[in-house]
Amino acid sequence: MPDRIVLQGVTACGHHGVLESEKRDGQTFLVDVTMRLDLEPAGRTDALAATVNYAEVAADVVARITGPSFDLIERLGEVIADDVLRHDLVHTVEVVVHKPEAPVGHPFTDVQVHLTRTNAAHVVIALGSNLGDRGQTLTDAVAALTALPGLTVTAVSDIVATDPVGGPDQPEYLNAVVTARSLLHPTDLLSELHRIEADHGRTRKVRWGARTLDLDLIQYGTPGGHREVTAEVPELMLPHPRAHERAFVLVPWLDADPRATLRLGEGAAGIRRVDEVLAGLDRSGVRPGPRWEHQ
Repeated sequence: MPDRIVLQGVTACGHHGVLESEKRDGQTFLVDVTMRLDLEPAGRTDALAATVNYAEVAADVVARITGPSFDLIERLGEVIADDVLRHDLVHTVEVVVHKPEAPVGHPFTDVQVHLTRTNAAHVVIALGSNLGDRGQTLTDAVAALTALPGLTVTAVSDIVATDPVGGPDQPEYLNAVVTARSLLHPTDLLSELHRIEADHGRTRKVRWGARTLDLDLIQYGTPGGHREVTAEVPELMLPHPRAHERAFVLVPWLDADPRATLRLGEGAAGIRRVDEVLAGLDRSGVRPGPRWEHQ
C-alpha cells in the first residue's frame, strides 16, 4: 500500500530500561511512526473521518513513553504499535523507538528498535474455569491462544474470581479476558477456541454448568470498523448476546482494554463504551482473583 502518514520524532521523558538508574532517573525517548493506509478517500472528500488523526496518535505515543516502565524498548515499541492499530483504517504500522541516552558504555549516537506490524480484526475472548486447577488452566489457555497461528494476543487482563451466574449450583469461577488481532475467519477462530476447550477436558452436557475451560468469542472487529462482523445464527452469535449483562466479562475486559467499546444496537448510535455499560451493572459478585501462574 503506497500511501502513508509519517509522524517523526515524537519526544518525551520515560523510565524504560533494565537498570535501576534508568527506572529512577528517566531519559529521553524519540519515536517515529509510519502508518500505511488508503488515503484516496480523505484526499477526495477532505473528511477527517476518512483518515487517521495524527494528533491522537502522537498523544498515545507520549502516554506510552511517560507511562508505566518497561525493561525493554522492544516492549515499548510493541504497545505503541498496538495502539496505532486500534485505528481500523491503518493497514500496516512501522514503529521506530530511539534511545539516544542508553547506557551502552561506548561512544554511540543512537540505539533504535524497528517494528513492523500488520492490522487485522480486533477480537475479544473471555476465559472462564471453575473445575480443577483453575489458575493453571487459564494460564495454559492463554499460552494456547498465543501460539495459535493467525492470532496475535495484544493484552491479557488480571484474573477475577466470580460467583456463578445461572445454571445449577457450582463452584466459584476464575475469569479473564484476552484481546487480540485475528487473521482467522470468525468461524475458524471459534473452531480453534472449541478445540482448546476440548484439549482441557471441556464437555457440554449441562447448559451453563461447571466446566474446566470456557472460551467465548465476545466480539470480532472494532464496532463501527470495516472489519466488524455481526452474526445471528446458532453456530455464531456476534457480538456475544449476553456480554453486556455480565460484569464478570466487562470487568476484566475493561482491565485489558480501558478504551473498549461494544455494540448494543444498530449503527453508530448502538455503540457504547464498556466502562459506561459496566457502570450500570452490579459488580458485587466479581472480586480480585489470584495472580497469573507464571508471574
